[in-house]
Amino acid sequence: MASVLAQCHHIIGLRTGVANNICFLDEHTVLFPSGNNCVRYNIDRKCQKFIPGLEKSLGMYALAISPNKRYLAVSELGDRPIITIYDLQHELFRKKKVLMAGDLTIAEFVSMSFSPDCKYLIAQSSGPDWVLFYWKWERQKVMATVKATTNTNPIYQVSFNPYDNAQICATGYGVLKVFRFTEGILKQTSFQKLDTQNILSHAWVSEERIIAGTERGRVMVFESGDLRWDMSVGPKATADNMSRSSRSASKKETDIQMDMPRITVITAYSKGFACTAGPGTVLLYERTEEREGYRKTRKITIPPDPCRSDPGRAEQQQMMSLAFSPSEETLVTSTDYNQLYSITTAEMTKDKQAHFEHLSHSFHSGCITGLSVCIRKAIMATCSLDQSVRIWSFETNALELYKEFQEEAYSIALHPSGLYVLVGFSSKLCLMNLLIDDIRTFKEFTVRACRECSFSNGGHFFAAVNGNVIHIYSSTSFENILNLKGHNGKVRSIAWSGDDSRLVSCGMEGAVYEWNTLTGTREAESVLKTCSYSGLSLSPDSKTIFAVGTDFTLKEIQDCLILREVSAEDVTYTSIVMSRSGRTLFTGTSIGTVRAIRYPLSLQREWIEYQAHASAVTKMVITFDDQYLLTVSEDGSLIIWKLIDKEGRGLKSQICYAEEILITKSELEEKNQIVLDLGTRVEELKMENEYKLRLNNLNFNEMIKELTEKFNNQMEPLKTNIQILKTDKELVEIKNHEVMTALLNEHSQEVRKLESASSQRLLLEYAKYQELQEKSQNMQVNYELQLQSMETVKAVALQNLKLHYEGQIQEMQLLLDQCQEESRTQQREFEESKKQMEEDSDCEIQDMRLRHGRLLTAERETNLKMKGETGTMKKKFSSIQKEIDERNMVIERMKGEQNKLQIKMKSLENDILSLKKEIEEKDETVQDKERRMYDLKRNNQELEKFKFVLDYKIKELRKQIEPRENDIKEMREQIQEMEKELDTFQKQNIKQELLISELYLKLSTSEKQVHKELQRVWDGQASIKRFKADLHNCVAFIQEPLRLKLAIKDLHNCYIHKSDVVEIEGADTAIQKEYARHQEHLERSLTTMKKKLALANMEHNKANVKIMQDNVTLITEISNLRQELTLTRSQVYKYEAQLGLNKKGQKKQASEAKGTLTPRCNPCDEVQRLNLHDETERIIQLQKFEIQRLRQEIHDMSKKRTHSPPSSPRLPSLTQL
Repeated sequence: MASVLAQCHHIIGLRTGVANNICFLDEHTVLFPSGNNCVRYNIDRKCQKFIPGLEKSLGMYALAISPNKRYLAVSELGDRPIITIYDLQHELFRKKKVLMAGDLTIAEFVSMSFSPDCKYLIAQSSGPDWVLFYWKWERQKVMATVKATTNTNPIYQVSFNPYDNAQICATGYGVLKVFRFTEGILKQTSFQKLDTQNILSHAWVSEERIIAGTERGRVMVFESGDLRWDMSVGPKATADNMSRSSRSASKKETDIQMDMPRITVITAYSKGFACTAGPGTVLLYERTEEREGYRKTRKITIPPDPCRSDPGRAEQQQMMSLAFSPSEETLVTSTDYNQLYSITTAEMTKDKQAHFEHLSHSFHSGCITGLSVCIRKAIMATCSLDQSVRIWSFETNALELYKEFQEEAYSIALHPSGLYVLVGFSSKLCLMNLLIDDIRTFKEFTVRACRECSFSNGGHFFAAVNGNVIHIYSSTSFENILNLKGHNGKVRSIAWSGDDSRLVSCGMEGAVYEWNTLTGTREAESVLKTCSYSGLSLSPDSKTIFAVGTDFTLKEIQDCLILREVSAEDVTYTSIVMSRSGRTLFTGTSIGTVRAIRYPLSLQREWIEYQAHASAVTKMVITFDDQYLLTVSEDGSLIIWKLIDKEGRGLKSQICYAEEILITKSELEEKNQIVLDLGTRVEELKMENEYKLRLNNLNFNEMIKELTEKFNNQMEPLKTNIQILKTDKELVEIKNHEVMTALLNEHSQEVRKLESASSQRLLLEYAKYQELQEKSQNMQVNYELQLQSMETVKAVALQNLKLHYEGQIQEMQLLLDQCQEESRTQQREFEESKKQMEEDSDCEIQDMRLRHGRLLTAERETNLKMKGETGTMKKKFSSIQKEIDERNMVIERMKGEQNKLQIKMKSLENDILSLKKEIEEKDETVQDKERRMYDLKRNNQELEKFKFVLDYKIKELRKQIEPRENDIKEMREQIQEMEKELDTFQKQNIKQELLISELYLKLSTSEKQVHKELQRVWDGQASIKRFKADLHNCVAFIQEPLRLKLAIKDLHNCYIHKSDVVEIEGADTAIQKEYARHQEHLERSLTTMKKKLALANMEHNKANVKIMQDNVTLITEISNLRQELTLTRSQVYKYEAQLGLNKKGQKKQASEAKGTLTPRCNPCDEVQRLNLHDETERIIQLQKFEIQRLRQEIHDMSKKRTHSPPSSPRLPSLTQL
């Protein structure tokens, strides 16, 4: 057994080709297949747990999760198709049950589903039979089987009705069948002829409704097995294209349908359903208020991938599975490119286009051909036939860098520093920089289809394979130092020695060569033409070579000799690597498993095998700290294994990983410049926003003032109008009350008249009713007498039947007595035969005793001979004793395992006992039910006989009742005619009431019109009286023309308004048209003025912003000038102090100043100093004039600004400084 164990730590990748390959276990945990494992991935904590597949499994085909999220069913193919059910609540994911197809020969199970109560499981087998199995899986019992299709059309999906354990749906090419499990068989309850429709998926959305998606982009809704609704998910799809039955389409329509997107997956959720709509697209549909309608609410797409050479390729991925979380907060999907995407409902509800995001990170979608690690960083590099190169962290399990190229990548090698990577493409070999966010080529070499490449341990050389030639280059000068030629076949693997002085290679022709990297000579070789080598590894001291190939063996080579060969049994080793400690070898096999083999090698089978990948392992690497084993495979998966030493010895070596990264100078400068630009932009935006806020506040305050004034002005006339209307209302109410009293009196009189007439009619009808009632009572008495006579007849018939059946019972009793006598005779015969058998057995026993006595004497003689041989065996015993001691250790270990197994057996026995008890209880219930069924059948027979007699009597009674029924019908017809007459009278009454109400309405309208006319007359008379009085007053000024003119004008203004003028002058059409045209012209000019005003405001705002900016620059200039002014003043003050000019009449100080200056300067210097003083005075004056000019400009600008406040407070005067 190996001293170092490998424990699966993290799996990167997704396995396609598995039905329903993504499931939610809870709100934060998803389950998906990867390699030959099922992975439980926690989305929040980014951690994984694993459920390994079966040993020697040829592949997974389908997954199914139970509705209560406790059980997982996995369909695999080993020696035969197997369904394994795991208990997910158990810590070690204990295998619960294993289901097989029994005697039926099938290829695999392509689809599975649990029942709603999790007690049953259905599974659909593949062709050509397409058998549907129905299991009670806890007992491993097949309840029923049925062929899902009678022809060779495939079945893609089967499912349980989520509301019924016995109802099943199966869909496929031209097939949609619903089965029901009844009476121990699966019966087909509905079938649709869908010969032209290839149904790829379906989902139950209610107890009777199934939604199915087709290859041509059609969504079909079936209810109770019948097609109810049909819709296309294409770009021209509409919800009203209903099709209640299958109808023939024209050739044009079929051509359009061929371009429709495929609906590969449909899944239901609480609001409706989600379905795929072609590559990279998912549509969400919700139920509408219509009974059968659905409405598209959301479209979710896969966004383009900027890291790909063709970003649009990501959008062409086909969705293979969809899953909602239990709370429907998250939607997860898997694609045919081995990718997992997710989206939350918060992202779906946003107004913008919804896009999926990677669930964790992007995976490889093709065979991984290269794998490498480095000593300075905790990273690993992979390349794949999907044209991508990826850099991963084996500590955080995250994708660090990713880039896709135009060519397929065959090999990869990381520089020991972790800053460079070497990649072999189909047309060239590229040396690349690993930058902060990019993988960038900086040197290319003409090495085509390089299948193997590797940096030396020091990093100063790298080797690249081109067919059967190995090229060695310098990592610093990039010169081709050596070309190692000697292999006749393609070189499959190379390895550097610890000191980089030697290079070991192996090829497909069966040769292992050891090269000197300084001279380029071949120092050692081992050739075995019967083996095609695929991988090799060196021991830590570089003296021993381990090689694997196609001959099913592991070879240990040393000094050109094969020391040991360990058989791999029935698999082929594809790769090999040795731990840094030198105690364990790890090999990858062609079926995807990983083996840990203890070193030194033993000829016996001493290894541990782990389930890893679904295809052959292509590369294996152990990290430099001996903590992780990394394996990659043809299925595109990458597995990180944690290495554990069973003997407790530490594996980890002290390695400090570097955190430095590469970045180009131009990119760094560009990023710094972007940061600066963004900072300045932020400051500008702050200033602009503050200024806009001030302007908005001013504008809003002005608007509030205007609105308050406007509303106050409008409220005053409205109050007066309300008071006037109240008075009018009171008058109208008084008049209406008088009218209503009069109408009520009239109406009461008419009602009395109608009541008297209707009461007379009712009296007549009541008399007729009394007569009919008497007739019906007489008929009822007659019928009761007839029924009494029939009952007497019935009693007589029953007595006769009773006598008849009693006679039959006596006959049956006689037969029963005869049967009892026959059984007694048979019992006597059986006892006599039993005695004869006992006598015969006694004779045989005596014969056997004699024979065994002879054999015993012979055995005693042989025993004496064996005692002589025991002496010789004792010598052998001493030699074997040593082996026994060695085996005892193994036995003790096995005992421990045996104890564990016994504990498990006890638990299983308890389970068996409990199950047996259940079986006994259920058998008792079955017997009770059978007894009840027998009793019920007997009662049923007796009741059928009694029923026959009663039917005969009922027929006779019906013949007697028929004439009476005819009379009753005639009476009922008369009653109906009378009811019709009553209805006509009621209708006439209603019409009369309506006429009365109409007349009342006409009367009220006419009174209102009369009242209005009277009011107008009263108003006119009052105005005429006032006018006469005012005119009389004007006559007093007949002698004074000016006062008379003013009085007449006042009179005109008082009594004549515009409306009166219009009425007086008449409706002049020309004037009205001119007035309307003038009004339209004014409205148009008003709108244009408003637009101009808005434009002017915008320009004004822009000008204000510009002025603000100019003000800021001017303020800065002024502050600079002030600083210069203070400096010049200080200098002038110093000069005046030195020259004695700062005080009047102090000659002594002036002479002292001259005395102090004489040793420093000559007379010419003094003249220059005086000129300098004059110059400073002149500069000060100029500065003052300039400041005054700037202030004047600022004042003029501030006058031009009407609404904006000053940008800054008033500057202090120069005299205050």
